[in-house]
Amino acid sequence: MDCQTTSQDALYLQDTYLVDVRTSVTATGRDEAGGRWIAVRHNIFHPQGGGQPADRGRLGECDVVPVRHAATGLVVLHAAENGSGGLDGLSEGDLVHARVDAGLRRLHAALHTAGHLVEAACRAEGWTLAGSNHFPGQARIELTPPATGAQLADAEEREKAADRIRAFVAAAIADDLPVTAHHDDEGRRIVRLGDVHAAPCGGTHVRSLAGLHQVTISAVKLKKGRLRVSYTATHRPPR
Repeated sequence: MDCQTTSQDALYLQDTYLVDVRTSVTATGRDEAGGRWIAVRHNIFHPQGGGQPADRGRLGECDVVPVRHAATGLVVLHAAENGSGGLDGLSEGDLVHARVDAGLRRLHAALHTAGHLVEAACRAEGWTLAGSNHFPGQARIELTPPATGAQLADAEEREKAADRIRAFVAAAIADDLPVTAHHDDEGRRIVRLGDVHAAPCGGTHVRSLAGLHQVTISAVKLKKGRLRVSYTATHRPPR
């Protein structure tokens, strides 16, 4: 593989809802353990990163998992443990059919977008982002409260803050704020939720906040000086 000439379009960043494409193999290789990987020219698979889990899907008849290839920066596809058919027969230039698990993609997009929205609500409380996890069943935003936030050690005060966050989130969803992405002067991809939040992000997102469904703030906890806001979210059922 010639790393200087290999190219790949990151279609998953352009359209969250594009989950089926016919494309060609642009590179092949093996990892350190000898496992075969394939990179496709038009890539619709989101690799794990930025607090978001990897997509799942199929390349031809093979179940695949996408991974960011450190040496090239490409998103490459490995056969899943239960993959059938394998990838060994594919060569550069071969035409292939790539499909992403659409239901899982929508769930991941909803959780990631809801995480940004929860963070926006927490910023309004004067809290500063310290970390995030958008995995199903583990979704949470971790924040640092201001020096004046000692009252948050009180459970009743945290529940009041949780209610304000819930109200902020509900209002933004009711307003159906648009979710957009652009690249700044430094080449960073910035995801924006209307005028309430903007941050560098390489994740998948819903088109607008009305795409979010059942967003729940389940807990606000304080531990070792950090606030942890746990949440759940689903994608509104497709019409």
